[in-house]
Amino acid sequence: MARATGWFGRAQRLLEQAGGEHVEEGYLLLPIALRSLIAGDYAAAAGLGARAVEIAQRFGDRDLLALALHMQGRALLGEARVPEGLALLDEAMIAVASDELSPPVTGLVYCSVISACRSVYALGRADEWTAALAEWCDRQPDMAAYTGECRVYRSELLQLHGAWTDAIAEARRAGERLSEDGGPAAALALYQQGELHRLRGDHDAAEEAYRAASRSGREPQPGLALLRLAEGDGDAAAAAIRRALAETADPLRRARLLPAHVEIMVAVDDLDEARRACEELDALAAGYGSAALTAMVAHARGAVGLADGDPRGALPHLRHACREWQALDAPYDAARARLLLGVACRELGDEDGAALELDAARAGFERLGAATDLARLERLSARGGAGRTGGAHGLTPRELEVLALVATGKTNRAMAEELFISEKTVARHLSNIFTKLRLSSRAAATAWAYEHDVVGPSA
Repeated sequence: MARATGWFGRAQRLLEQAGGEHVEEGYLLLPIALRSLIAGDYAAAAGLGARAVEIAQRFGDRDLLALALHMQGRALLGEARVPEGLALLDEAMIAVASDELSPPVTGLVYCSVISACRSVYALGRADEWTAALAEWCDRQPDMAAYTGECRVYRSELLQLHGAWTDAIAEARRAGERLSEDGGPAAALALYQQGELHRLRGDHDAAEEAYRAASRSGREPQPGLALLRLAEGDGDAAAAAIRRALAETADPLRRARLLPAHVEIMVAVDDLDEARRACEELDALAAGYGSAALTAMVAHARGAVGLADGDPRGALPHLRHACREWQALDAPYDAARARLLLGVACRELGDEDGAALELDAARAGFERLGAATDLARLERLSARGGAGRTGGAHGLTPRELEVLALVATGKTNRAMAEELFISEKTVARHLSNIFTKLRLSSRAAATAWAYEHDVVGPSA
């Protein structure tokens, strides 16, 4: 940094001594714009980028034009002027894709534009430019600087599209490429490895990767909090995600935390906080116009509605989420939405609908190797099978599931986690069971369940 500042100072002094207009003036605006961008002064960065664009056009310098357009576009994205910002990035990428630029500038703009698209959840563009970058890197084996961090972004997209084996291999290659330098870029690769290990149910490997990412300077949230939730430690998960959100101000960085925040708050039965997170995520989605953010909002609203005992109200949100995830070719997220759809159908007494949704979710999880989600789904399906035996006594399918779990000695919290509902909803079901069966205690309910064969063989 000190040497770079010295060179920029010398260049500025030489330009002043030379007098007149020079294309180098545009290049010297770029580091100033970058400083403003990093500091969050997006208006200043956009203005400096626009000035550099004018200079590039005046002198016909294609490298400068691409760099300046991409800088201005990133600044507009920071101001939530997404269509304008993406249009400028697309314009810069025309020159990149047409091989009009020098190799260093080509690699820099490729990687920076992919990062920008990723930041605002413009996943279609990120897909296109990531594929193009991979082809370009194959033709430019000496441009090693652009094959590390962008491999992480490629791994994220492979993960989104369900190619988890390829995604973990790409994340490892990125880690190997970046390990010598260490720091934030290497931390991205480590965190991505942790995410994939967590999704596949390898909790020890996930924990190790998250801790390594933290040592390299990457906040290990929300992944580590979701790992704690998967391990059954809801209190630790809630404390971690709350802390991470409290110290994150940037809207787009908060958007990466909020879906996990909703999931964890639902699990620990803090539905008021989950609703507030939904509202914030909804506002962000409206501002950035991203299909992925829209799907996250719909999924979150459906999960909260279901936990709040409103399966009928949750259904439209979950259907919307499922359609959006399928359109984005995101099979894991679609399977998670279908699991909740199955729960909602069962809550409403539609066992056939529940079976269809749960079977589809199971197929998705099995294909991906999503071990933790698959285990939860199998437990849920087993309870559903046991729960069909007592309808003649006036209990709903969900009440029978709760009764079966009571008979195995489960606490309200354990039942809530297993059935993907809140503790408050569990308590309401218990009250209904006691009223309908004229029982006064959990012990009496347990005896009734065994007497009437409500408890299945998997209990």
